[in-house]
Amino acid sequence: MSASITIDNVRVPITPGQTVLQAARSIGLDIPTLCYLEKCGPLNSCLVCLVKINGKLVPSCGLVAEPGMVIESETEEVHEARRTALELLFSDHVGDCLSPCNRLCPLGLNIPLMLRQIQAGQLPDASATLRASLPLAGVLGRLCHHPCEQGCRRGHWDEPAAIRDLERHVADWEMGLATTPAATGTTQTQPLKHREPAPGPQPVPPFCPSPTGKSVTVVGAGPAGLTAAYSLARQGHRVMVVDRQPRAGGSLLKLPEAELPAKVLEAETALLARLGIQFRLGLELGTTVTMDTLLGECDAVLLAVGELPSVEAARLGLAMSGPHLRCDPNTARTSLANVFAAGAAVKSVPQLVRAMADGRSAAECVHRFLTGQRVRRPEKPFSSVMGRLSPGELKQFLATASAARGVSPCDRCAGLNRVEAVHEAARCLHCDCRSSGNCVLQHYAQVYGADAGRFRAERRPFEQQAQPGGVIFEPGKCILCGICVRLTELAREPLGLTFIGRGFEVRVAAPFNAAIEEGLRRTAEECVRHCPTGALAFSDKAQPSSP
Repeated sequence: MSASITIDNVRVPITPGQTVLQAARSIGLDIPTLCYLEKCGPLNSCLVCLVKINGKLVPSCGLVAEPGMVIESETEEVHEARRTALELLFSDHVGDCLSPCNRLCPLGLNIPLMLRQIQAGQLPDASATLRASLPLAGVLGRLCHHPCEQGCRRGHWDEPAAIRDLERHVADWEMGLATTPAATGTTQTQPLKHREPAPGPQPVPPFCPSPTGKSVTVVGAGPAGLTAAYSLARQGHRVMVVDRQPRAGGSLLKLPEAELPAKVLEAETALLARLGIQFRLGLELGTTVTMDTLLGECDAVLLAVGELPSVEAARLGLAMSGPHLRCDPNTARTSLANVFAAGAAVKSVPQLVRAMADGRSAAECVHRFLTGQRVRRPEKPFSSVMGRLSPGELKQFLATASAARGVSPCDRCAGLNRVEAVHEAARCLHCDCRSSGNCVLQHYAQVYGADAGRFRAERRPFEQQAQPGGVIFEPGKCILCGICVRLTELAREPLGLTFIGRGFEVRVAAPFNAAIEEGLRRTAEECVRHCPTGALAFSDKAQPSSP
């Protein structure tokens, strides 16, 4: 019989010299690590890989597995210890995971990424980023009250980046409505087929997974309902939208042409149809179609009908709470089984983008219900937050951005042309972490529900060391894991990196006061790739072509 250990009552075969961490990973158990890399061996610096054995919490990365060991890993006590280790790392962490504009967008658009793609002329990529978060992007690019711009740090220097105008520019480019600079200095509308790169005559539908076999009826074709339908379709569900009006759009149909051109709304609803969403218009719930009929045709119903009179609600069998439908705020469920609600039917939501965000949040509840998960609204993405920058810190961000003031469109009605959009996007300060979305620290903070501010006192100053060759080092994000130091040793770097200082003053640096980049002549790409926090990164222009 082969040697084994027991982890959480599961027998795990082991081989001589194997660590508990390696044994756990052999059965697919994800014990978190920040300072561990197979080729470097155990460094035992981060302490987030803790497990419990014989009543003691010990790091699993350096603990050699011995036959008969009984290990506890996925218990609340161990999870709390790992969470505390993560929170202690954040106590001295200087950097934002997500930019302020991203955090303030109710729909969570990755604004800095989209702006960098616009700046680089990568409009198909910018379109994909836009559509990953924003349904009705052409509508929002005209009507959103742009709370994101209130958080733009560029606004503390001159003017915030014109994020809403840039969203509109990408959406208009998709639909063939974007403008280009004319020879006379004015702008002219350029047909989509004459522009490069060209995505086609309609916005390209976002990627959708394989069909789930589940179906949802969304009642109400206003902003909240259309957003919910978009979200559910992109998760693979079959979606039907029912509305009493002959056209989809709800309150948007009442807007004058100057505020929202009909062709923009038509293009956006056409995209929904291309996603596979079906529309049954001219049907009124409770009159021409009943709730029982809808529930008999689908697995769930989502009501996004706007404000519903109490008499009508009673006729449908729905309970009211004051002027709104009674709805569990955590699950979006109404008093009827399999019926959910969103938007103005549940609460007053004056801003367009917030109504749409509520529709998407309720759609997530429906999705979890349909897939057998615990029904709840989506969690906010984790982000460490630096807060307001000092003038000196702000200047470090400004050093990597265009110094130009905000760009005003030559033709406000037509929006930004391509040259103007590139210039405006270049003003972005890149406040988000270059490793966000790939950061191991951010990932496990989300998994374990870490509170980044639990142990935080007054933060140290933000520092960004931009190297001539494209390497960027941010000491405030370094957790002294030792991976980069060990990698440079293994590669026999002429200088390499080392730990300098003592106690709380220890830092990673190149010897002899050399720049960080000088210690990474052979290993820059490898060290950046394996940095668990984004303390080492490449500038946008220096990104390697392959991983």
